Amino acid sequence: MKEYDVKITETLEKTVTVEAESRDAAEEQVKAAYYNSEYILDAENFTGVEFGTQAEREIQHEQAPMMDVLLVRPNMYPQPVQIGCELEDLQKAVGGDIQAVYPYEDPVALLMDEESKMFGKDLNRALRDEDGNMYDIIAGDFLVVGLGEEDFSSLSPDLMKKYEEHFHQPEMFVRLGRSIMAMPLPDDKVKKVDAPAKDAPVPHKSSHDRDSL
Repeated sequence: MKEYDVKITETLEKTVTVEAESRDAAEEQVKAAYYNSEYILDAENFTGVEFGTQAEREIQHEQAPMMDVLLVRPNMYPQPVQIGCELEDLQKAVGGDIQAVYPYEDPVALLMDEESKMFGKDLNRALRDEDGNMYDIIAGDFLVVGLGEEDFSSLSPDLMKKYEEHFHQPEMFVRLGRSIMAMPLPDDKVKKVDAPAKDAPVPHKSSHDRDSL
């Protein structure tokens, strides 16, 4: 897309009759009268219009800020993706209102739909303590994002690699009495990548400052 400066030239004509001693004197007499506003040309004197392009420029679109994060979906391997930094972008990626948790010492956050379990979304990955004991399960799609000074940010290449390996193998969950056991999903059951994010409409919040989620 480009932008152009197009000049519009309208032509107005009016013939007046004056008495003078010569052609030059007649023209000077009419010129003086014109600049003295004795002759006013208006729409009745319109005789034509011309259009001419004066300049051509490429339109420079400002690129929306993006960040590199890890998208983790149920029954799929993690996917490095680029995503917008706005709240709406994050909500769209997880399919609902954002909940942020900080289970690791690294400067990372897990962003998920805060109502994923309420709506019965597929169980995704287990969260474990330092001893490897499962204390929670994330349901639905979630993002692993970096932490900036005041907001979420891109993952560094090292953190991207670390958490891709950490969440690499999808898990399946089996209920045993009152407890649930997490087991690696066999590779032949892993789903192929189909889309980077859900397109379902989601509610909106006014701010996505990480401390307010």
